Amino acid sequence: MVHKKPNLPTKICATCARPFAWRKKWARDWEAVRFCSDRCRANRSKGGG
Repeated sequence: MVHKKPNLPTKICATCARPFAWRKKWARDWEAVRFCSDRCRANRSKGGG
């Protein structure tokens, strides 16, 4: 069974330029989140975004 999530805020990843949605673990610092994953954060200087 698939559950529809409510409309969550989204951002565009600074490295891969893909959209990513809010996660509970980012609740405290959502304004500062720029990357969709640890991989993108680690590769931020090599990426296309």
